[in-house]
Amino acid sequence: MSESINYIDTQAVIVGAGPVGLFSVFELGLLDISCHVVDVLLRPGGQCAELYPDKPIYDIPALPIVTGRELSDRLMEQIKPFSPRFHFGETILKLEGSAADGFCLHSGSGKIFRCAVVIIASGGGLFVAKKPSIAGIERYEDTSVFYAIREKSKFLNKSIVIAGGGDSALDWALELCGYASKVRLLHRRSEFRATPASVRKFEDLLSRKKINFTIGSVDSIEGNDNGDGTISRLVIKDADGNKTYLSDVDYFLPFFGLTMRPGPITDFSLEMADGGIVVDTHAFESSRQGIFAIGDISQYSGKLKLILSGFHEAALMSHKAHEYVYPDRKLRFQHTTSSSSLRKKLSGA
Repeated sequence: MSESINYIDTQAVIVGAGPVGLFSVFELGLLDISCHVVDVLLRPGGQCAELYPDKPIYDIPALPIVTGRELSDRLMEQIKPFSPRFHFGETILKLEGSAADGFCLHSGSGKIFRCAVVIIASGGGLFVAKKPSIAGIERYEDTSVFYAIREKSKFLNKSIVIAGGGDSALDWALELCGYASKVRLLHRRSEFRATPASVRKFEDLLSRKKINFTIGSVDSIEGNDNGDGTISRLVIKDADGNKTYLSDVDYFLPFFGLTMRPGPITDFSLEMADGGIVVDTHAFESSRQGIFAIGDISQYSGKLKLILSGFHEAALMSHKAHEYVYPDRKLRFQHTTSSSSLRKKLSGA
């Protein structure tokens, strides 16, 4: 039985792949600390990339103006020399262990991460899907209606309807095209809020009849007579109120954006205040040794919820983390501008 458990060993686990979590990879990498990064979203960037990818940000040092997507891309480029491992579409449900014996983090998909330190950089909390206003939809949830994809294999050779016009909807439509037997994207209009590259790929597949597209929204769901949560057909309504029907639907995936809630961190036995994790300002360590909180999720007197504040917190956190990862190794502070060893790491030589 134990052989089927998916253990992943690393020195540090970062929970959250937003800007602060990504910069933590860089700061830890400078100190020879390797890490795995876990995020419930499907791509790096966190709130910046997911909720306002094209919104300008003005308070990043040396970048007079940068979008959330551009900032995420730049950070991903910066951490390449350290080869972090990413686990997207994953939620950490349980955290066990101690700084003395090491930590185990259990994900929703069954992965168990074993590490010396844990860095929580989950921003305002866990992203939760916004549900459509469809009467009785809860009867189909987790059977034939899903708001996120945790196991892609479930959709192999199945007929899928994806609703939405943002990045998540188009990304998964493209990902499942050719994997599922049939993919149909459903959106209220012909314009999308996704990245131009994704829109071009979708339009190309549409022109080659590799994917289907319907303008409209789901008005109601009709289930099979046995009441087992499977779909008989979807009732589609267009802008004029006209109704059509989609049969032969195995799964309905509404991707209508995300909201945030504290999530499982409230069960991690950490001191909390005002929805955040209480930390010291020496190393941004939580009430449990070896577990750090940085970025918007951390809480302390004088806290400013700014990305640049999170970058500062990541730098101080990494030096304390070094003590747990390398207890017998003295840390010698170095500047990247003058250290030949750091320049070698960053050049990939």
